[in-house]
Amino acid sequence: MNGQDPVVTDPNLYSVLFENERVRVLQYRDRPGDRTHPHSHPDSVMVTLSSFRRRVSSGDRHADIELTAAQARWVGAQEHTGENIGTTDSHAVFIELKEPAPTPSSGPAPLGPAGH
Repeated sequence: MNGQDPVVTDPNLYSVLFENERVRVLQYRDRPGDRTHPHSHPDSVMVTLSSFRRRVSSGDRHADIELTAAQARWVGAQEHTGENIGTTDSHAVFIELKEPAPTPSSGPAPLGPAGH
């Protein structure tokens, strides 16, 4: 991935809570209507701290996602932009993995979080 670090592209929305040689933990907060600039994430686990609706886009693909608070979801490595399309603030934590990813499967990874 050649995308930019979300802490650099959107420092008003992302902040680093913890980092070591194996993981980085980011906090994400936004309000309805907020949008991110193009950025990338390595393989990550996202923990939702609030319920929210988002649109995640990459090129000509997009996914509308609705999540409730207190969920943990896998987010495969990806480059995207995001937009809060709901009526509530978003609050989530991302645990980004720094270890090498396994050999990629064929086709693009799904946008946004996966249930498993």
